[in-house]
Amino acid sequence: EPKETSVSGEKATNITWHAGQISRSDRERNLGQRGATGWLTGLSGSGKSTVAVAVEAELVKRGKLAYVLDGDNVRHGLNKNLGFSPEDRTENIRRIGEVSRLFTDCGVLVFTSFISPYRADRDQVRALFASGDFIEVYVAADVATCESRDPKGLYKKARAGQIPEFTGISAPYEEPLKPELLLETGKQTLDIAGLLKIKGS
Repeated sequence: EPKETSVSGEKATNITWHAGQISRSDRERNLGQRGATGWLTGLSGSGKSTVAVAVEAELVKRGKLAYVLDGDNVRHGLNKNLGFSPEDRTENIRRIGEVSRLFTDCGVLVFTSFISPYRADRDQVRALFASGDFIEVYVAADVATCESRDPKGLYKKARAGQIPEFTGISAPYEEPLKPELLLETGKQTLDIAGLLKIKGS
């Protein structure tokens, strides 16, 4: 009888990974593309979702299979049982990291749009991926710029004390130290088609 074991943080035991007959290279060959995850991180209002949606549309126009995993959208379903405490933020990012890895294995070009404020959480996700499969994109705009946009009215609520632990106001944001790509949306207008040309997508 197999001995029940448990790794820290894991509740599932007596499980075995089942390999399929179709390899990642098989799927990528069928799609004519290589899977990868573009991990967009930045403050609320920095432009993460705007960039992700625009890149997705441009890639689909070019005949690629691309998909956006948006922070708000994921919290409507997969992560609706999570709040915004540091622990819940970590679990939110862990789950979406695993989902992104599955998309990447399918050969999809996936773009995630999550504040993901903690470096340790982003590094933990990066560790799930093979080299070159995870592209950290820092969508950079300072708090003043994001607050001036405030598309969802969140900064106003945070300043009024209606949203506890709001990143940039009452909770920290740890900037990426060495992102693969820096998009300074507070200073420049983005040319999405040009950006994709530069990145070779």
